[in-house]
Amino acid sequence: MKFLKRKLRNWLNDHDKVIGLSARDFPDERSVQDDPALSFRIYNAQNGKILEFSRYDRKTDRQERSVYIIEKDKDVTEYVGKCLSLELLR
Repeated sequence: MKFLKRKLRNWLNDHDKVIGLSARDFPDERSVQDDPALSFRIYNAQNGKILEFSRYDRKTDRQERSVYIIEKDKDVTEYVGKCLSLELLR
């Protein structure tokens, strides 16, 4: 069985060399993805700001969003820090 696997791998490598492909042309699923697991955006609003967290779950192929409203009189950096810690616990 190992002989067959080795032959098949060698044949595929030779075929890839002929058409100009290499293993570098294909992303490795175990590597770190370009898309972050959790991202956030801050939008300006009439009386404050809107904080939106976005998370992509590869297992379920779903995009989850959470939205927070930051009032005008609150410190934005402190509020983002609190919300970020809450989102990371999810």
